[in-house]
Amino acid sequence: MRLKGKVSIITGAASGIGKATAEKFIKEGAIVAVCDLNLDAVNDVVQELKQQGGEAVAYKVDVTNKEQIAEMVRDLKGKYGHIDVLVNNAGIVLDAQLTKMTEDQFDKVIDINLKGVYNCARAVVDIMIEQGSGVILNASSVVGVYGNFGQTNYAASKFGVIGFVKTWAKELGKKGIRANAVCPGFVATPILKSMPEKVIQAMEDKVPMRRMAEPAEIANVYAFLASDEASYINGAAIEVTGGLTL
Repeated sequence: MRLKGKVSIITGAASGIGKATAEKFIKEGAIVAVCDLNLDAVNDVVQELKQQGGEAVAYKVDVTNKEQIAEMVRDLKGKYGHIDVLVNNAGIVLDAQLTKMTEDQFDKVIDINLKGVYNCARAVVDIMIEQGSGVILNASSVVGVYGNFGQTNYAASKFGVIGFVKTWAKELGKKGIRANAVCPGFVATPILKSMPEKVIQAMEDKVPMRRMAEPAEIANVYAFLASDEASYINGAAIEVTGGLTL
């Protein structure tokens, strides 16, 4: 098991890629802090993980709320004595073209997708420095590398979290801490259920593999990057797109 005993925080873990990542980490032996806004959903995920024989803890965490984050980190550190991995997965989408985007749409996406990542990393970094080890993983996107029509706010946030890991890699690498980003393309998450079939088909047609990624395929990359197998990967932004950008 590649993550045996590693205490791992995963935000936005109640569904989609976050939940798949929690499941993968449990299979790899990690102790997982399942964090999300919806406490009922978080508790359900934790119960599922425990039924799989894993060790998991539920936390209601709003990544824009520094007090909630700090309370979670204190509790986790008190329980286990160390925090080894942070997966900054929580994020939202509020799309609009620049000419129609509201200030509220812009601010909410930046507050959660960008400032929320900063908040969580800031809450754990001193612990990781003290223990001389740690891994910080940020959820970016193919949009964070190439931009996308109608996603000024989202693209800015996902470009930004790549900038975070490249900076943190330089600042924290000498302290035993690695920071990397994962940039998925189209992923088959529950949010797609509201999309028309023809739209989904058009998305799949753009991918050389002619399908979307399963959440587990993104989770596999997070697990690898969190493990000692990726011990010399630092400051990277890894695309997981099925060849979408070729």
